[in-house]
Amino acid sequence: MLTPLDLAPRLDPGPSLAPHEGWLRVHFGAGSPSHADFHWFWLRHQCDVDRHPSTGERTLDASEVPLGIRPRSVHLDEQRRRVLVTWEEPSGRQSSYDLEWLRAHAYAPGRVEVPPPPASLARVTLDAGRSESVSALVDACLARVRDEGLCVVRGSSAAWGRSPEDDTEPLIEAFSAAGLSIIGTHFGRVEDLRTDNTTNENTDQLGYTDAGIDLHTDQPFLDVPPRYQLLQCIRAADAGGESFLCDALAAARYVASIDAPAFERLTTFPVRFHRKQKSFERIVDAPLLTMEGPSGFLVRYSYFTLAPFLASFAEMEAWYAAYARFAAIVRDPRHQVRFQLEPGDFVLYDNHRMLHGRTAFSGARWLRGIYFDQK
Repeated sequence: MLTPLDLAPRLDPGPSLAPHEGWLRVHFGAGSPSHADFHWFWLRHQCDVDRHPSTGERTLDASEVPLGIRPRSVHLDEQRRRVLVTWEEPSGRQSSYDLEWLRAHAYAPGRVEVPPPPASLARVTLDAGRSESVSALVDACLARVRDEGLCVVRGSSAAWGRSPEDDTEPLIEAFSAAGLSIIGTHFGRVEDLRTDNTTNENTDQLGYTDAGIDLHTDQPFLDVPPRYQLLQCIRAADAGGESFLCDALAAARYVASIDAPAFERLTTFPVRFHRKQKSFERIVDAPLLTMEGPSGFLVRYSYFTLAPFLASFAEMEAWYAAYARFAAIVRDPRHQVRFQLEPGDFVLYDNHRMLHGRTAFSGARWLRGIYFDQK
């Protein structure tokens, strides 16, 4: 049944503006489309000030407008019929655009904005002390990983009355019971990520140093990299050693929404990942992003194993430009989940989806790493 509120006339909020980093969303109010998005560089190119006073012909070539141009200010005029933009350039150029002209020339009408990767730690964190059992905690953790790509669990060891060192095997058993299967790699079954490692093979790589490691995925040089990794904190660093992760699936969708050629290159053009250590070597040629991977999505991103690959002269520059577009998004701290693991904490993440890294540290930091696949 319709209520009086349902029968009341809808008020048109009128036109409004929503500036973004690289573009402007214009809400037109009544009519169709209700909104449209315009790049700043497109708006600057369309400025009517750059026309010959007698002939009205445009005097500005599109190539003269920097793609990264940004406004100093943007607002509607008093009648709310025109968009007024003052540009951040030496001349402080002021431009004016009629709303109906923008509606008529909208090239992205009704566009749905795709968000960049999220950075909320709260939405991916669980307190082990609030779980009724280990199995309940593991189930909740896996559900969070399926939804968000990662889960940070606080106080696991303390919640179940164990020391961090004694909690590793019970955690492996709990995740195995929940449907994961531990897999060994060329490092061994369980990695002791510490600078004084004496338990693993092939420790001639960055994980066993105190250096900072920027975002990457693990084992991109395998035909199918391990699906999950659990990193358990046994001992925290004296200083530094912050962990950070970024959702590459969200980043891929974001790139697809703002730069179609970059997305096409990153999902189709194969590049080379090459790991060579004292007693291990492996090479794989594959695209950076696979949207139909073995798990539905697979990212291979590793700046320290990305090796020279063959491409035409023109394609090489195009791929590097696409890679730079993707890297700028994932390496932006605003798009990263950042946290410090304390003894007894662990993080489980989807290695096919998430990029991970750490800051440099000092002291005897000790994390244990375990890889899992779905049974």
